[in-house]
Amino acid sequence: NLSTVSEFVFVGLSDAPEIRLLLFVLFLLVYLATMAGNITLLVAISADSHLHTPMYFLLGNLSLLDLLCPTITVPKMLGALLLEHKEISFPGCLLQHFSLIAVVGTEIFLLTVMAYDRYVAVCHPLRYPSIMSRTLCAQLALATWATGLLNSLLHTSLVFTLSFCGPNKIQQYYCDIPPVLALSCSSTHSRELVILLVAGVLGSGACVVTVVSYIYILLEILARDSPGIWHKAFSTCGSHLTVVCLFYGTTICTYVRPSFTYSPHWDRVVSMLYGMFTPLLNPIIYSLRNKEVKCALKRVISQV
Repeated sequence: NLSTVSEFVFVGLSDAPEIRLLLFVLFLLVYLATMAGNITLLVAISADSHLHTPMYFLLGNLSLLDLLCPTITVPKMLGALLLEHKEISFPGCLLQHFSLIAVVGTEIFLLTVMAYDRYVAVCHPLRYPSIMSRTLCAQLALATWATGLLNSLLHTSLVFTLSFCGPNKIQQYYCDIPPVLALSCSSTHSRELVILLVAGVLGSGACVVTVVSYIYILLEILARDSPGIWHKAFSTCGSHLTVVCLFYGTTICTYVRPSFTYSPHWDRVVSMLYGMFTPLLNPIIYSLRNKEVKCALKRVISQV
């Protein structure tokens, strides 16, 4: 009711027809590869009894998030590239914004839970089955989804209860916080502070838990000092650590900063990294670095 803007218009990635077609083909292939990789990983985890463990239960949740993240934004972007249909309604923009922030937030908390899981596996291997029980894993996964949804509800209410009465061109290929805030004709300073504070507290809390978990893992490795311990620890934690660095680096660059540092061109590149290429790389990273996943995939393929 506060808004006089009924729709927003995405600024295209390129106005040249030949470049648009090339980008459409490229992003379509990336999207299809992302879908195929994560669906294959989910099928392998579900079908193979050897992967019915806490680590792979959490990895299955990560693959589900990696399916949702590009699905929220990429189809609309492909439509804009191919059909030049760049408009999105105000409710549609709100829903896209809410869904994306929920998925991104949930993934941050899920990666934190996965770091704790790796800490227990390395530092308390004998007690791992009793600590990381099915009940606890289900509770932790449910808590990550609930926290992500509540965090997104707060951010979305702060952004979309502003007044929008002027320009409606979003300098992005989806409804993200910085470019939408830039279009408001209300004062956004106080709400930006709240968004930064909430994102900073939750993000830094998740980051601290992840870092502390890996510090304990490192101390445990140094204390044991047994042959092959470094290789075993890296095979256990290497995939997760790679995904964490990739995801945290891109999301922090996008969200944890004031709006006056917003750069449309740079942010499009960064958002594509965590919105399209990170979900593509995650199943590849876990498949290449994990013998159990590779064996499970071979078994599934042979059964098919």
